[in-house]
Amino acid sequence: LRRRSSTSPLSRARLVGNRQKEREKARMERLAGRTTVMSTRRSKCGVERSGLLPKGLSRGVRTATRAFSRSSVGAPLISSSSKKRSAPYTREVSRSAILEGPAEVTEVEEDVSAVKTVALGEELNVPPAGYSGLMGKALRKKGKLPTKREVLDSIPKECYKKDTAMSMSYAIFSTSLMLALGIGAYALIPLKLAFLPVWALYAAVNGTVATGAWVVAHECGHDAFSDNKTLQDAVGYVLHSLLLVPYFSWQRSHAVHHSRTNHMEEGETHVPFTWDSVKGKANYAMKKYLGKPLWNVVNLFIHLVIGWPAYLLTGATGGSKYGVTNHFWPVKPFSQALFPTDFLRKRVWLSDVGVGATLAALAFWASKVGIWPVMAVYFGPYVVTNFWLVLYTWLQHTDVDVPHFTDKDWTWVKGTFMTIDRPYPPVIDFLHHKIGTTHVAHHVSHQIPHYNARKATNALKEKYPDLYLYDPTPIIKAMLRVGEKCVAVKPFPTAEDGDQYLFVP
Repeated sequence: LRRRSSTSPLSRARLVGNRQKEREKARMERLAGRTTVMSTRRSKCGVERSGLLPKGLSRGVRTATRAFSRSSVGAPLISSSSKKRSAPYTREVSRSAILEGPAEVTEVEEDVSAVKTVALGEELNVPPAGYSGLMGKALRKKGKLPTKREVLDSIPKECYKKDTAMSMSYAIFSTSLMLALGIGAYALIPLKLAFLPVWALYAAVNGTVATGAWVVAHECGHDAFSDNKTLQDAVGYVLHSLLLVPYFSWQRSHAVHHSRTNHMEEGETHVPFTWDSVKGKANYAMKKYLGKPLWNVVNLFIHLVIGWPAYLLTGATGGSKYGVTNHFWPVKPFSQALFPTDFLRKRVWLSDVGVGATLAALAFWASKVGIWPVMAVYFGPYVVTNFWLVLYTWLQHTDVDVPHFTDKDWTWVKGTFMTIDRPYPPVIDFLHHKIGTTHVAHHVSHQIPHYNARKATNALKEKYPDLYLYDPTPIIKAMLRVGEKCVAVKPFPTAEDGDQYLFVP
């Protein structure tokens, strides 16, 4: 007993020392096992990868990592406790904490502009312009894609049924409301400078209403209005001619747009410039000279105000395959590639007759009452209608993390499912016959009437949840993001899709 008592202090000291060494060793092992989940660094042409989660991590791990690692526009997500930080940061997370429990987070100040997460075992390109509300979904590895026939068969057969009476009721509603607002404004609003704000409000309202008539005519051009082809073309021709749209010319070019969605060479409307092209370099030079805010204003004005007439007259933003085209003059000096046959060119001339008749009527009206009433009553809403139709075709296929493809990598399924549904306000969605909230279904099959498109959309969402794209970003925010960051595209290689052309801001 005495011997044990005399040595116990030394034994206890050794025991304590050993335990401390074991704790220190364990702590160092935990630190050595810590890994940086993600980090990025700027390069000359965008943002390149410098750190990824190991491929062996589970689906749940990657999903959880993505949830706190970036915001909807690609910037790192900043918690409420660190909102005052001016510099972006990455988060380092203990590997064991991710796998077994709550993550221990360390914020590291670093100059980064975009982040990337490899989610669900997929190989992704980091979108240099950041992330939209899709959170990179369009870039994910999807495995074997369905065939076109399989996609079409997933839509219930009743969705293709056309009800002529119902289609006519929508045409009458949109057209009569448009005309009533125009007549009312002409009769009730004084044509004085003091009433300029009232005329601006009228233009916004009636231009928005007139877009509904435009969409009905667009449905006629897609053979989604009626089984009576004569009635269908008559309605479409009249409505589009009233809005100065060459009906048959547009019908042809828009069919090309649907058949080659997000195709870099053969697409039609809003085909992006490449980063090393003359126009791409001009865009970058303009953005650098103007600065981001003013560049955004100028870019949005060019697209949404000038874009539509520029497209009709010169084929602006059309595919390089077709050259400089004109929807009113399908022969030299313009390219005939978009209207290659005599049949198509004759229909262009026929379209000109309708537009010419509308212009003649407007000129006659101006000769009787003066130019300003015509400008206020007709051309104000006309500009707003053009704004809406360009906004739809732009935002439904374009965003910072939605790729385009060249001919060697493009397929109908890949291109079609680069279409995006967006959350337009309910009143706008009603007046525009759901063209923005059911655009994916519209591109899968343009012969589906708009009043059946919601059912078709639900079927696609259920059948192909990994392919269907819906961005919850509010429309104004999405428009500003696209206007600022979608400057020109650069190819980024992938193991599955070949080259994905992504926007570099």
